[in-house]
Amino acid sequence: MYTGLKHLHSFLPYLLLTVLVLAFVKSFIAYRTNQAHTDAHRKNGLIVLILAHIQLLIGLALYFISPKSGAALSDMGAAMKDATLRLYALEHPLMMIIAIVFITMAYSKSKKDIADRLKHKVKSVYYLIALVLILSRIPWSVWL
Repeated sequence: MYTGLKHLHSFLPYLLLTVLVLAFVKSFIAYRTNQAHTDAHRKNGLIVLILAHIQLLIGLALYFISPKSGAALSDMGAAMKDATLRLYALEHPLMMIIAIVFITMAYSKSKKDIADRLKHKVKSVYYLIALVLILSRIPWSVWL
């Protein structure tokens, strides 16, 4: 079970990052060209939201069954002194949760009754913040 979840958690970010980058670019272009916020824009945001939450659920399951997280949680003081354990125990989960909060806020705010241009602006800003947070805490040495 652990190996399957680990592989899924390593594969799904490729899909999530691709869709997130496309959603950011689409929202940014729509903002700059003053396009209407269409149903396609809403569905694009929904796909990003769903993928991000699936990734979160898989990540949370891994957090509690992973040997790395288990070692870090058993001695948090020592884990904070080790960069790798700190990444897996604190930095990666925290940044990913914050990024998913921004993705959720982008989708939520785009459903509100505000001007279409503002919807695109909010989505592009929040997606960019989420993208930067995600890219900053991916364990690149293990992931690639």
